[in-house]
Amino acid sequence: MKRRLIWTVLMVTVLALTFTPTGWAEEGVSATEIQIGQWGPQTGPAAAWGSVARGTGAYFKMINAQGGINGRKIVYHMFDDAYNPAKTKAGVKELQEGIGMFAWVGGVGTAPGLAVKDYLMKRKVPWIGPSSGSLHWITPPEKYLFTVYPMYATEARILCRYAVEKLGKKKFAIIYQNDDYGKNGVKGAREELAKHGLKLVAEVPVEVKEGDLKPHVMKLKKSGADAVLLWTSVKHAVMTVGISKAMKFSPQFLSTSTCSDFVLMNLISKGLWKGVIATTFALLPDSDNPLMKKYKKEAFDKYAGKDERWGLFFYAGIAFAEPLVEAMKQCGKDLTRENLIRKLEAMKNFQGISGKISYAPFNPKDPTCRRGQNSSFLVQCMEGGKAKKLSGWITIGD
Repeated sequence: MKRRLIWTVLMVTVLALTFTPTGWAEEGVSATEIQIGQWGPQTGPAAAWGSVARGTGAYFKMINAQGGINGRKIVYHMFDDAYNPAKTKAGVKELQEGIGMFAWVGGVGTAPGLAVKDYLMKRKVPWIGPSSGSLHWITPPEKYLFTVYPMYATEARILCRYAVEKLGKKKFAIIYQNDDYGKNGVKGAREELAKHGLKLVAEVPVEVKEGDLKPHVMKLKKSGADAVLLWTSVKHAVMTVGISKAMKFSPQFLSTSTCSDFVLMNLISKGLWKGVIATTFALLPDSDNPLMKKYKKEAFDKYAGKDERWGLFFYAGIAFAEPLVEAMKQCGKDLTRENLIRKLEAMKNFQGISGKISYAPFNPKDPTCRRGQNSSFLVQCMEGGKAKKLSGWITIGD
């Protein structure tokens, strides 16, 4: 009897600790809170992209002010990894094992993301909307990883196709960050140019910490390229354009969306960004779209820091988090990771402030089951950093 009593007490205690009125307890979820994490480079070589994580923070504050997610408030944990994979890994591990994140959202950078991808997937922690278009996120697909950002390779294909068919360009070169981010751009450019009987006339790698790009630009100039793809950090992209102008080298510059915040690029380049054509994945900052207006008024105006600017990098942090928020809302009170995955997998043509997003039930042989967005549109930088829209949404087939 005594042993049975002890056993009963133990079982009741375990149940009391693990069962809530709404279902089985889940790491990072309580009756009143949801723990969500993100890293973002507030310092270091990619600090210009740091506003992504700050945009997500303002968005979550807006949601909490409106009552949260089915009565639960989002507790947002963002840390500065300085675009350093070692810091990313240490910070993610500290938050995951110290507090327990229900899910992760965003997270700037391919190299930082690769540093934690296997760790999160092994622990079955959902990661939605990496702030990077790496093919590594979907090849092979992972059950708990859902992308929002278009693939960098797709962006490169869109740019090359436009430059060939609309601008008549024949000689393409690329300067690229010598990591997975840059190499994805090279891959896409090679694939698309091959369809037009063309090849890259120069492929010029650059390391993240390099400070002198004159030799790199000289290689581009000597190649005779009439179109140059920019697949680098903001700093290196601006340096490339500036040095090219000084060398009287004037190709059509084509940039990935990582450098499509034209107001910022124009400011940093002191006006030299004018004329650059870029892909972009979210609506323009002055869009009349009701949702953009809502986010500007209720998230940015109320919760952004005094030195913050309403621009693509900031509201990209909202775009990457929209599918996560929508899926959590659809979970109702039954907010578990597995239920979240089911709701995301059922998402079809979800329309926030980026292109349409769709997922499908997990299939390890089908990368598209976790590729949320497969469209971008083209913009060109005009005087004062204004954006001229050159196309509607463009989708590149598989």
